Amino acid sequence: MTTRFTGGCICGAVRYECGADPIAMGNCHCRDCQRATGSAFAAAVLVPTSAVKITGKPAASPDIMSIMAGSLDESSWFRLQADIYTASAQPWDYMNPDLPKFPGLPQNVSQGP
Repeated sequence: MTTRFTGGCICGAVRYECGADPIAMGNCHCRDCQRATGSAFAAAVLVPTSAVKITGKPAASPDIMSIMAGSLDESSWFRLQADIYTASAQPWDYMNPDLPKFPGLPQNVSQGP
């Protein structure tokens, strides 16, 4: 299989390789995708299942747990406070210009409680 692109989960335990060009790409705003990503939408790349190979590597142990807002049963109370890791933001992502921006994790958060 010739690899066209690769990726993986946040902890690195699951990795994948895809040997096909995308069938379609877009943002899905359904509640299932909101819950799966913990966001307002899922940016998805549709590919043939047969073209994907799952691989893995050891998982990291983070010091902080993040609960994705889209996974909350009732999220109306959620209020954005900042945009973080903006150094790695995608060029197509719109960020509210009124929120503070941090290129990484703000110092007061990374130290934990």
